[in-house]
Amino acid sequence: MSTLGPFRTSDVHLPDPYPLYHHYREDDPVHETDTGWYVFRHDDVARVLADRRYGRGALPAPLPASCPHLRRTAANWMVFMDPPRHTRIRALVARSFTPRVVDQLRPRIREIAARLTAALAEEAQADLVDRFAAPFPILVISELLGIRADDRPWFRARAVDLQQATSARAARRPDAYAVADAAAGELDAYFRAELSRRRTTPAPSSGEPDLIDLMLHAASPDPTLDDDVLVGTCIHLLTAGHETTTNLLTKSLLALLAHPYQLGLLRARPQLLPEAVEELVRYDSPVQMISRIAHEDGEIGGRRIPRGAKVTLVLGSANRDPRRFPHPDRLDVRRDARRHCGFGLGLHYCVGAPLARAEAETGLAALLDLPGLRLAQDPDGPVRYADDLVFHGPARMLVRTA
Repeated sequence: MSTLGPFRTSDVHLPDPYPLYHHYREDDPVHETDTGWYVFRHDDVARVLADRRYGRGALPAPLPASCPHLRRTAANWMVFMDPPRHTRIRALVARSFTPRVVDQLRPRIREIAARLTAALAEEAQADLVDRFAAPFPILVISELLGIRADDRPWFRARAVDLQQATSARAARRPDAYAVADAAAGELDAYFRAELSRRRTTPAPSSGEPDLIDLMLHAASPDPTLDDDVLVGTCIHLLTAGHETTTNLLTKSLLALLAHPYQLGLLRARPQLLPEAVEELVRYDSPVQMISRIAHEDGEIGGRRIPRGAKVTLVLGSANRDPRRFPHPDRLDVRRDARRHCGFGLGLHYCVGAPLARAEAETGLAALLDLPGLRLAQDPDGPVRYADDLVFHGPARMLVRTA
């Protein structure tokens, strides 16, 4: 039994949650609280992620009845589904969102990163979140979905509003659900109009089809993959790939700036970037924890878990477990960091992981080409973390480029 008391996310020091994780991982790695269980060790986390007896099955928290757009949208997100529905929708996305599609997008990803870093280099001091890390993934997913260039500023604003529905933000902002529901309604109408337009106006024969066209084609033989599913999936891809990639970019750069040798190594040997991205995800995961529901009685790490219990898997702790990664608090861009839990494992392994890797590799390469890039001096500190341990990362990160 733990001598530390119940684990509460409010007790975590957001810029560095890892010392507290360490204590629970060593003292009480399968930790019971009034609201469920927290799991801290890599082997236990990986085992639950791969075990279909632990599923999602429903939204993580009931959404208010006053949010009809948000409820309909989230009900069609595969991250909240179990088989067999999850299987059908994941197969739809997998048939459309292939590694080949990501590879074909890489030249545009490089162009977007180059344009944003060129603008960043012209500013003596700038917020990296606002000027690079947040717009970059939105521009990339817009390109992937075939969103018209004129619509992209509106698209980004709706994505930010939709994020207000996370439990941490909703607890702090009285109108959070209303803001998110309005954004969900507007995005729903936008994508329904896109589906209608594409059905009546065939895509030109020249050029590669975008992801919406590919999903429309892949869904056509299956009547269960209706417009609610397609629209929900488009919105899900937008939100799932936005904040997580923003956090991956900012925290990766923070880690490298704190480890000058590793930073210099990547600048001298950029071919190490693919392996470095895996290590950076492991070292400071953009998503720190995810939850599952036990579908039947079971056992984790010698503790009995009753059917219906909520099990929170602390990915950030699992990725710092010395039983899996020697010297886990050391950043080593040459480490073999495979089998980290940063993109999940098993049934719900992140379908967008290839795109996230491509964005991280390309975005970091562009930022590392700015030789004077460093944290700015600021009386309030250059980095301010968002008050959210799940989607974990800076809300502001002031940098200088010269």
